[in-house]
Amino acid sequence: MIELAAAFAVAGAASNAVGTACQRKAASVSRSGGIRLLAELVHRPIWLIGMAGVVCAALFQSLALINGPLALVQPLFILELPFALLVVAPLMHRRLPHWGWWGVGGCVAGLAVLLIAAAPHGAADQAPLARWIPALCLCVGAMAVAVLLAGRGRPPAGRAALLAAASAIGNALTAALLKSASGTFADHGFAAFLRSWQTYGFALAGVAAVLLLENALQAGPLAAAQPALTIGDAVVSLVLGVTLFGERIRTGWWLVPEACGALLIVAGVLVLSRAVQRIIVLPAPAEETA
Repeated sequence: MIELAAAFAVAGAASNAVGTACQRKAASVSRSGGIRLLAELVHRPIWLIGMAGVVCAALFQSLALINGPLALVQPLFILELPFALLVVAPLMHRRLPHWGWWGVGGCVAGLAVLLIAAAPHGAADQAPLARWIPALCLCVGAMAVAVLLAGRGRPPAGRAALLAAASAIGNALTAALLKSASGTFADHGFAAFLRSWQTYGFALAGVAAVLLLENALQAGPLAAAQPALTIGDAVVSLVLGVTLFGERIRTGWWLVPEACGALLIVAGVLVLSRAVQRIIVLPAPAEETA
């Protein structure tokens, strides 16, 4: 089951990377905005491929969370960043900088070391309400604090990092709620899924996370937002997996290789964030290109 969950998680990361890259490519050649932009995009095959990638990613994530612990599945989504970079570079007719490969290697090697050393296990789908209440309060509270700290008087990089951190917490909370809702669907069927409060919870949390991410990308450079988003999601997911679902990781001397793996991931994400900043050319706002 752990192997199956890992396979679904990697497939989800790859699908989301392809989806995001295709959507960005489609939007980058448009000079419209708002509703007109959406009307243009729905007629572009590459945008439809991107949407299919995002839908498949959500499906793969649900299957991964049903079959494995949250503490395993969400960290594997770190692979979305190197996947996205490898897909975006040819789509944008750019070349990955040679030092960008060090970032790819750091992410992959660090993730492998971390997960092998930690060996997350325990895959309960449900948690009692007594655990959900403090988890929800702490996550929503932390998101609110991050948004408040990202005031307009703060430098752009700081605002982007804080808003991305809030989005990361929202992503982790969404995954935890999705795990519970998916478990309900697998065990009791669609009717029970619709009656579950977690179903509507993960929808609300997901929308909030997306809105916060959009604001983070508008507030400052991607190189500031991406590390907080990628690493924050993995860390908060690990905490939620342990505290909510009773998942376990190895401790003792295993903490040494776990820390080394985490440092490799951080270094890799920082390098890849710089590479993405150089490769991706965001479309100009509609009012500037009219």
